[in-house]
Amino acid sequence: MRVPAVPSAVLRRVPGLPGLPGRATPGTVLELDLAHGLVTGPPSSPMEALRQRNAPSVRALRDGLRRAASDDDVLGVLVHVGTCPLSLPEADEVADLLADLATSKPVAAWSETYGELGSGMAGYRVALAAHDVWVQPSGAVGLVGVHAAITLVRGALEKVGLEPQFAQRHEFKSAADQLAAREVTDANRTMIQRIADSVLDDTVARVAAARGLAEDDVRAAVAQSPVSARRAHELGLVDHVGYRDEVYAWAHATWTPEAAPAWRPRYVQRYAADDPARRRDALAGLSGASRRRPSVAVVDVGGPIVLGPGQGRQAGADRVCARLRAVGRQDAVKAVVLRVDSPGGSYVASDAIRREVLRLRESGRPVVASMGSVAASGGYFVAMPADEVVAQPTTLTGSIGVLAGKVVVAGLLDRVGVVQESVDAGDRAGMLSGTRAFTDEEWRVLDDWLDEVYDDFTRKAAHDRAMPWEELEPHARGRVWTGADAHQRGLVDHLGGSRLALRRAAELADLDPDDVHVLGTSPLDLLARLKPAESSESPAAAAAVPLLDTGLVGAGPEALLHRAAAALGVAVPHGVLSLPWGITVR
Repeated sequence: MRVPAVPSAVLRRVPGLPGLPGRATPGTVLELDLAHGLVTGPPSSPMEALRQRNAPSVRALRDGLRRAASDDDVLGVLVHVGTCPLSLPEADEVADLLADLATSKPVAAWSETYGELGSGMAGYRVALAAHDVWVQPSGAVGLVGVHAAITLVRGALEKVGLEPQFAQRHEFKSAADQLAAREVTDANRTMIQRIADSVLDDTVARVAAARGLAEDDVRAAVAQSPVSARRAHELGLVDHVGYRDEVYAWAHATWTPEAAPAWRPRYVQRYAADDPARRRDALAGLSGASRRRPSVAVVDVGGPIVLGPGQGRQAGADRVCARLRAVGRQDAVKAVVLRVDSPGGSYVASDAIRREVLRLRESGRPVVASMGSVAASGGYFVAMPADEVVAQPTTLTGSIGVLAGKVVVAGLLDRVGVVQESVDAGDRAGMLSGTRAFTDEEWRVLDDWLDEVYDDFTRKAAHDRAMPWEELEPHARGRVWTGADAHQRGLVDHLGGSRLALRRAAELADLDPDDVHVLGTSPLDLLARLKPAESSESPAAAAAVPLLDTGLVGAGPEALLHRAAAALGVAVPHGVLSLPWGITVR
């Protein structure tokens, strides 16, 4: 089908379509500004897309830096680390891409500071990929280590008349501890300590390798951190101390050949958008032609896993399963990368997604799971059936376990003068009601169900990972592992990011990994995205995204609890297969 000519002024305004026109101008210096964050998945709403307009995406970085490697008009890359609001796995994703480019182009990283008194580990890990690392004279390098706080709010809940009632399988499945426990358990403390130690070990090894230092010297620097810019230079943690204008003047003098044309800074994402190959792919997507080219499809599972289509940053099972079925019907899709960045959630929803992943494999298409910052509990459930699983060393994963329960609000309602009376038709109709406690019989039912789910989870994990159940189960029990520790225990296959996952998917499908066509989240033409879905089998069902995110988690006492927990800074489980806590290491 011949694609009709479309004015470029119109194409520039099509959401998701790369900008027009463009090629690199001689003397181009690419800029990467991480102060705006990093887009790792599709926006959950138009407002989120608007907020992300200045943030580079992983795909834009991957495409732009790969193109720059062979572009003689590009002199090098300047990375502004800044506040760098990235998790460690996200930082490592960026660092991996920069390290690839650094084999053919000069890369320099600069920041006003790598942490101001506090930790700057994420930003500094990005800077380690550069040939030259700069810091402002008034700045510092904050390799302070890892701090993880455990907050228990049962006492506060009881003061207002709330009674948490939860059970879990097993001792490490501590998601409900924040609400239900009166003190930190030994198992929880052991687990979090090991995560902190693993992250620090990985950071020390990275710094030592990148900066040519002994690991003992790096640990000594950690003990002294945060260190001033001058001291960081003495310790070999940075190469130069200077302000932004000095960084740019140095790069101009160092990278620009004699008699070169004017120096032109340009953001990596804008340079990537002007790639003629991306424009051809985008135009082909308007006609559906891109779906005829042998491709690797990327399917996102981002946010809490829930039943139904989901809303906002939720991985709705209906939408994810529809997307997996849609790519499975495309002959041109030869492999799939399942990009998982989820703390888990619903057991039933996770199982439905797992089933569709297995069906893709049965169709002869290899599936590679790529873990983001977190792929734990339900997030691990959907990743484990893949042919191969890829995680960053600091990804939080595992948490093979289950929890369930409720918060009884009867005391609170009584204190504020609310009278609520229930009428049940059925012995267990009100079992999960928040207005009364569990009976002994209901506790027995709950315990039996938890045992059944845990047995199902662990046996499916053992099957998917080709391990005897007796070998896998000690690594389950609800315990969260870093990607590095999970790799040692056979829970993941490779350490790396989405770049490695795409390469492995292409190789498993006998495609050229250096020239693979990648289909994004919704490989549909523009009109198909706007049409209502004809059925659950319609590709449009996979592209349906709620226009508005209300931010509500439900009605009734549960919504109140979630809002109160958010105000206290406490993570509340989104389902029976949930990560034990919210932890972000920067």
